[in-house]
Amino acid sequence: MIIGIDLGTTNCALAWADLQEETPERTLPIHPFPIPQLTYPGTVEPRATLPSFIYFPGPHELPAGSLALPWNEEATEVVGWLAREQGAKIPHRVVTSAKSWLSNEQVERRDPILPWQAPAEVEHISPIAASERYLSYLAQAWNYTNPQIPLEEQELVITVPASFDTIARELTVQAAQEAGFKNFTLLEEPQAAFYAWLDQAQSDWRQQVQVGDRILVCDVGGGTTDFSLISVKDSGGDLLLEREAVGEHILLGGDNMDLTLALFIQHKLKSERQIKLDNWQLQVLTNSCRAAKEQLLQEDGLEDWTLTIPGRGSSLIASSISATLTQEEAWEILGDGFFPLCKLSEQATRARQSGLRELGLPFESNPAITKHLARFLSLHRDPQGDLPFLPPTAILFNGGVFKAPKLRQRLISTLNAWLAEYKLPPVKELAGADYDLAVARGAVRSALTKHGLGVRIKGGVNRSYYLGIESSRPAIPGLPAPLKALCVAPFAMEEGSSSPIPERTFGLVVGEPVEFRFLASTCRQRDQIGDLIEDWDDEIEELQSLQVTLPASAGEEGKIIPVTLESHVTEVGTLEVWCCQNGKPQWRLEFEVRHPSPSL
Repeated sequence: MIIGIDLGTTNCALAWADLQEETPERTLPIHPFPIPQLTYPGTVEPRATLPSFIYFPGPHELPAGSLALPWNEEATEVVGWLAREQGAKIPHRVVTSAKSWLSNEQVERRDPILPWQAPAEVEHISPIAASERYLSYLAQAWNYTNPQIPLEEQELVITVPASFDTIARELTVQAAQEAGFKNFTLLEEPQAAFYAWLDQAQSDWRQQVQVGDRILVCDVGGGTTDFSLISVKDSGGDLLLEREAVGEHILLGGDNMDLTLALFIQHKLKSERQIKLDNWQLQVLTNSCRAAKEQLLQEDGLEDWTLTIPGRGSSLIASSISATLTQEEAWEILGDGFFPLCKLSEQATRARQSGLRELGLPFESNPAITKHLARFLSLHRDPQGDLPFLPPTAILFNGGVFKAPKLRQRLISTLNAWLAEYKLPPVKELAGADYDLAVARGAVRSALTKHGLGVRIKGGVNRSYYLGIESSRPAIPGLPAPLKALCVAPFAMEEGSSSPIPERTFGLVVGEPVEFRFLASTCRQRDQIGDLIEDWDDEIEELQSLQVTLPASAGEEGKIIPVTLESHVTEVGTLEVWCCQNGKPQWRLEFEVRHPSPSL
């Protein structure tokens, strides 16, 4: 079997294909896997997706035995549908957005910090452990349904955001390994969405896109926004697909929209009826606004939607509160708030941070997704071209937010206005697959290309990576030695490849504590391996540094040893940089977090 796993911020999904299935024209059907999970206490039902929530019930909160699963009668925590519902009522007991925490360098991602800022009596787990539990749950659910085909022994593809850097990817790999997975690779979610489109279009895809096309994959899910560009090129008369650019990790999505609607209703109740909702009621209302959003923003959506908020009195039914949200209100709030019509020059910028702020996820302060798109396309423009942005010719939507046709059309209208300003043709929309299952299905399709079934997207590392090299110059009071950026892995360096840093020898300090500084850029795509950039600006960002003592032979402690460097991109998609002595790799510089341990 080939199994694709969408390890989503708000929902997980599973799809599969059987390599031994007999089909005409060498095409294999891809099947979704309905995931059994608790939908109510004591009730296990299959659902298309597994909500990415873990709930730790309080003592005597739920009936004894009501958390039992067919494969685990002694379960003490809830994963999935019921976890999301219970977490809406008691939010300090639920783990959410584990994937975003996995990429948050402000915290120690191996420490038990989730649920974030929950009371001490609530069980806590780390972001890595949360990801491992989602993967383990999917494996257990699959193995219960398919006992003769253990999931962990199949060919697996796990999806990650295109914006994940090599550290977040490495942590995802560790979570998968702790779940018992062996044969797996990582795939960027926008690429998976495009593979799903290829699977849906079959051989017709060559008639829908041509050489010179540039497809914008716009993926807005529950918690994140992800942009990627895939170009269509000629390769000896055949069409070649190549991932051309990826965006930043933007914590902005459908959850923000649900909260915005809930706050609007909260204000409306207070101003019109003098009803004040507490935090618990606001959480419940936010959960209800998800369904309201989906119903009101359809092309033939309802004119209004009634929301019921439980009261706080002795009789909850008698004291419940009703509120109405109209289609016009929903569109004005979400359409203009999250997808405003704007000019290309009105790009989202990084807001100045307050001197003191709460620790937590680095949520995006600017909710305008169209302005983030303007920034993405402008950052990745051809510096030698005449246009101030990289114009797409087609667009593919993915993510639950784009189930609403009105939001898709608003983004297309905005993008077409930018194109028209430079006399470029409007984009064509590629009809997307199932917005909930496209990523899992596309993950399977990507693996099938390795078996000669279908066209492959040329990807590689999603940014250029650099190693900080301290300049050799006389000391100047008050000024540290300048840091040069040595390119050790250029953008799109392919998985399973390695390359030495040409014609350069460096001095490596061994046997005493030293610091290695890693840097990265999503927009410097012309740098080649071995390039040494002396005057780098905000196009290159510094990652977390590595502080380590590299092993030394007796008598060599503190010495500077001449070494060459060699870069490897593993088959899984993570980056390794080796220091070589006499041409042989000796020390690996790991892209690690907080407390790394060196390896030989």
